Amino acid sequence: MDTKLADQENPGLSKIVGRNIRTIIELRQQAARQQTREDRAADAITGFSGSMLFVYLHCGWFALWVVLNTGWFGLKPFDPFPYGLLTMVVSLEAIFLSTLVLITQNRLTAEAEHRADLDLHVGLLAEHELTRVLVMLEAIHKKLDIAEEASNELQDLEMETRPEDVLAEIARLQRSATTADGQAVGGTPAEEPPCGLAGAPPCGLASGSDESDRAARAAHQ
Repeated sequence: MDTKLADQENPGLSKIVGRNIRTIIELRQQAARQQTREDRAADAITGFSGSMLFVYLHCGWFALWVVLNTGWFGLKPFDPFPYGLLTMVVSLEAIFLSTLVLITQNRLTAEAEHRADLDLHVGLLAEHELTRVLVMLEAIHKKLDIAEEASNELQDLEMETRPEDVLAEIARLQRSATTADGQAVGGTPAEEPPCGLAGAPPCGLASGSDESDRAARAAHQ
């Protein structure tokens, strides 16, 4: 029944959109089938450790551990304060959980890089197709003698965009911005504000260096 419903077309969507949705689902299912047992176990443990049930279980575990080691119920404490055994167990648990999280994160990063490569390929293909369409439209304009405004923008759009050139330009602009920020942080000698403003000497009074020069000239004379 579910297969029949999945095979039916949604009248509210075009066939292309439905085909793309099915393709995405098939790719995700294929990636799930390619996972090893270790990957599935890491995903299951990571998913459980990221749930509120995991938090509730640990709160109950810690509370029970503390109560049993207080001696309130006539039981001999097996891990008295400061609970060294509990600290060791929790530390080992944190080590294994962090490792499993890193395993899952590495797998998700690899899948994200694969999708990014696919997006880049589709974007470059779309850019190439649009460039060819602009060239063909300009040829049709010339063939039909259709008047158009002279503009360099159309010529810029008709240029083929190469990703290595774009990346090199981005890197160049980032270096320029970093250099400009470094110079701004390093600072240049600030100009002395005009007289009469805040932080400036009153108008008509010379600075200390000017008074010293005048005194030196007067003594020389």
